[in-house]
Amino acid sequence: MSRRVSFHEAAELEIVDAVNFFEAQQAERGTTLIDEIERAVHQILRYPLSCQLINRTTRRKVLSRFPYDIIYSVKPDQIRILALAGQRRRPFYWRGRR
Repeated sequence: MSRRVSFHEAAELEIVDAVNFFEAQQAERGTTLIDEIERAVHQILRYPLSCQLINRTTRRKVLSRFPYDIIYSVKPDQIRILALAGQRRRPFYWRGRR
């Protein structure tokens, strides 16, 4: 079954903010974050149920090179990215997102 990926509007903003933050720290670091996110989303698409289940319908993919988790839900026809959550940020702030 082929699923498509969609991003919650707030998750898109979190990605932009994180990329800008790392790019300001060091040239090309933001691009490295984008590459890491793309690899993680590709892995989520291939193995959507492989990441840690954090509640009934939501999973967490930990990024290996950055202090972020991709929070997502799996639906029959779609992967919904709910947040790019900083690992040091308050937990579950994204809970109301669908």
